[in-house]
Amino acid sequence: MNALVIYDSNFGMTKLVAEEIVNNLDGNAKTLSVKNLRNSDLKDVDLVIWGSPINGWKPTVATMDAMNHLSKEDIHGVKFTTFDTRVKQFFHGDAKDQMAAKIRALGGEPITESKAFYVKGKEGPLFEGETENAGKWAKAIMSKV
Repeated sequence: MNALVIYDSNFGMTKLVAEEIVNNLDGNAKTLSVKNLRNSDLKDVDLVIWGSPINGWKPTVATMDAMNHLSKEDIHGVKFTTFDTRVKQFFHGDAKDQMAAKIRALGGEPITESKAFYVKGKEGPLFEGETENAGKWAKAIMSKV
């Protein structure tokens, strides 16, 4: 299985989650910053996991720009899921579901529910146990591939 974890990260927390996910996926898996993503990177990929911090109640501008440059040919039939990193508060926005809706509209096949990972304050660090949660989530994803 070829997996790609595409992420954007403002202060490194989303990148840490992405790396932990890759460390717990079987097969050929790698991380890629959304800023370096080319549509050709999605060729021959079986699973795509998108991650973004919540920025202004939604995914980052770089994440949405990258998604807006995708075509149905790039993503149709590819299994996917999404995650976001967020501050733990009552009102926090939602990046993961917005990303999932965009990928689903392009014909991606959701493999599991999207996941939120929590950060202490705007710049982090991650709450205790969140990297372990990312690893467990990756293993759960593998059971559905």
